[in-house]
Amino acid sequence: MTQAQLAAHLGISQSAIAKLEREGSNPTVGTLDRVLRATGHRLQLIAPAWGTAADMPGPSIDVGLVTRHLELTPEQRITGLEQMYAESRTIADAGARARRERV
Repeated sequence: MTQAQLAAHLGISQSAIAKLEREGSNPTVGTLDRVLRATGHRLQLIAPAWGTAADMPGPSIDVGLVTRHLELTPEQRITGLEQMYAESRTIADAGARARRERV
């Protein structure tokens, strides 16, 4: 279905349809429902409760890693961070040397 056909079906202008298709458009639920109905589709909003662990999305972090770090003493955590910083400096310095050698 073209923008012009959809616009004619809805009784609005083709430019109004084009605005709906633009990135960043923010139509109301009512507008989305009207447009979808005109195309033979149905708007269905589902908002299930977060009732069980099965409903919950998986963690976006490594829970095991966090747990292991929480078992460390503050001193062990600081030592680990210092080691990571030293290693990252070594990697950054090697990258800088490689870039200089390429030139």
